[in-house]
Amino acid sequence: MRPLGQVLREQAPIDADIFYSHTHLDHVNGIPFFVPLYDPRNTVRFWSGHLLPKYDLNEVLNHMMTPPLFPVPFEIFSARIEFRDFEAGLSLDPKPGVHIRTIALNHPNGATGYRVEYGGRSVCYVTDIEHTADGPDDAFLDFLRGADILIYDSTYTDAEYPAYVGWGHSTWQEGVRLSDRAGVGKFVVFHHDPTHDDKFMDEIAAEAEAMRPGTTVAREGMVLTP
Repeated sequence: MRPLGQVLREQAPIDADIFYSHTHLDHVNGIPFFVPLYDPRNTVRFWSGHLLPKYDLNEVLNHMMTPPLFPVPFEIFSARIEFRDFEAGLSLDPKPGVHIRTIALNHPNGATGYRVEYGGRSVCYVTDIEHTADGPDDAFLDFLRGADILIYDSTYTDAEYPAYVGWGHSTWQEGVRLSDRAGVGKFVVFHHDPTHDDKFMDEIAAEAEAMRPGTTVAREGMVLTP
């Protein structure tokens, strides 16, 4: 969030929509360091599909920025901020020409996957998710089918996964299998286990390329272009 904010700072005023897969700390704690939120010229909408009916996104993000977790409250932001809670499974049209399909994912406390369609192109962002032993259902395969890009939870390898059943994550090999079954264009290996060092990731990149040529291993700051 911080480096993205530095880029967007130069493009103010911006009108942005931020869609959360879920609100575990590793996915939300960059918010206080996202500089566009401190610019009154900007408008930012936060979306979430996994919290209702027990919570709402406004409540969750505000709670994160309270003592002793953080020294200043959410009210420090001067941008115009809106919160949009919805139930995963709905379709959304946040901007003219932008269509977003959503789906509930198998993850502790819930998560939401997104398929963004614009200008005849499509990208699926599917993290955090744990695959099931009996394989994906037809609805999930339909959600992925024909996407130009699939960004998928690839935290573990198939060999590592049995030790982490129930943790809410998947494997890069499962991502390859899903991509093949759903006719995905480019598969992007994403959400790496932090114990996987550069050498380990290079090995995954080589194995993934051999298993499905054209597969990309995500790196911090990477930008994908058509």
